[in-house]
Amino acid sequence: MGTHVNTVQGRMAIDDLGRTLVHEHVLIGFPGWFMDARQPPFKRDDAMSRVVDAFQELHAHGVRSVVDPCPMDLGRDVEFCAEVSQKSGINLICATGVYVQDMGIPWTVNQLPVDAIAEGFIKEIEDGVAATGIRCGVIKIATGNGAVTDYERKMITAAARASKATGVPLISHTENCTCGHDQIDIATGEGLPPTSLIVGHSDGTEDLAYQTSLAERGVYVGFDRFGLEMGAVPDAVRIKNLKALVDAGHRDQMMVSHDTVNCWLGAYGAQDPLELNKIMPNWKMTHLFENIFPELKRLGMSDADLDIIVSDNPRRYFEQAHKH
Repeated sequence: MGTHVNTVQGRMAIDDLGRTLVHEHVLIGFPGWFMDARQPPFKRDDAMSRVVDAFQELHAHGVRSVVDPCPMDLGRDVEFCAEVSQKSGINLICATGVYVQDMGIPWTVNQLPVDAIAEGFIKEIEDGVAATGIRCGVIKIATGNGAVTDYERKMITAAARASKATGVPLISHTENCTCGHDQIDIATGEGLPPTSLIVGHSDGTEDLAYQTSLAERGVYVGFDRFGLEMGAVPDAVRIKNLKALVDAGHRDQMMVSHDTVNCWLGAYGAQDPLELNKIMPNWKMTHLFENIFPELKRLGMSDADLDIIVSDNPRRYFEQAHKH
């Protein structure tokens, strides 16, 4: 792939990424979403209109690229993403890979040997998803709360091998800020450099020592849930710890985003997804630019610091993976 990254509209020069958010979801459907017969049918045109509006608003803040790390088993729809990209002007990068065992669809893929799983990931990177021709530009890995299952270890191993073969980096889900070091151990144990991994959702704790320990191992540290405060740490903690990590010399390893879900297939468990926006009005893709960055600047971070985090770091993440 050289100096290019796969987007849903084709290969793009890494230098053209521009301002980039590394963890936002166009559309999510948790496994079995269609089994709740009470839910209204999915109205694709209405959903498309809402999502395009949200991405156009993001574009107005100077963002040009977004990574949507939706794995195979969470309702991934790369053709929907491609249409959003075409209509909004945002470059979208989609993912191959799978989700946490207890929230994903583990049975079928778990019957395969590791190298066969890696081959499947590589196929989606090199040939595209199914018959769409849309190629994936990142590989999603995920672990559950407190311990890595044998299944999750197998999937991360396969993902690391696929990353080595293609130069496409890994991006992770962690649950409650656990198992980040396990993810690093498994990936680097396959010969992958730590710079090929974003340890996601690392901002969901007050434990600055944990976040620092990740950065010290050379990975990118995902502060990617700004605005997602229900049952989680408040943004004030995220802001304080992000500033502390930058002050400690880890600015060039920080990644920021919101982990928004712009469109839901079905409900979010017992929760009406539309109610989530009322409960968490700042859980939107523009929150960083409207609220978080101004506060970080008030605390002493410069425009240059913030531009490095949102522009230079994503570019180097892809560059470093491709060079390896």
